[in-house]
Amino acid sequence: MEELTREQMDVLGEIANISMGNAATTLSMMVNRAVDITTPNVKVIHRSESLDDYEKTCIFVQIHYITGLKGNNVFILKEPDVLCMTDLMMGGDGTHTDGEVNEMHLSAASEAMNQMMGTSATSMASMLEIPVDISTPDINRIDVESVKMFEKMFESQKDLFVKISFRMTIGDLIDSTMVQLYPVEFAIDMCRIFQEKEKQM
Repeated sequence: MEELTREQMDVLGEIANISMGNAATTLSMMVNRAVDITTPNVKVIHRSESLDDYEKTCIFVQIHYITGLKGNNVFILKEPDVLCMTDLMMGGDGTHTDGEVNEMHLSAASEAMNQMMGTSATSMASMLEIPVDISTPDINRIDVESVKMFEKMFESQKDLFVKISFRMTIGDLIDSTMVQLYPVEFAIDMCRIFQEKEKQM
């Protein structure tokens, strides 16, 4: 398995901590509740391990970088958390979480992630001193066990990702793990840009 250096892991943690901290502030304004995100945990995994923190169904959000960086960024959210966030965004108290995520919930979650990742991209642009723009999120509801079985059938040494996991809390309503995935090549490229900028300072 291709490993990142400790320095690269620290850089990715620093970038994620700042960019997602700002994204949490954006989400807080959208749900009108305090949103806290812990210091990130960074490690390299096989693609088939990406859903190990999840059961049943989850919401898979993919964002493509269209300016500044070449690659994509995936977020994985638990279904009950999306239901809670949607309820809060619509002025509810966050307790209407029965049933399954439908198109309305996916649309609201897409808007939330679009706003959050827009803020995150702005933070990254500032840190890397390059313009960074993102696409509109692609969002899907997926069956975790089916995907795990499928991924294990095609596991390859080349299917490596950087997994950045955060503990996210929204008031006393959500206490959950949010996972961010980068292809390793994308992570290495981002570290290179960051480290070159640091040398110039």
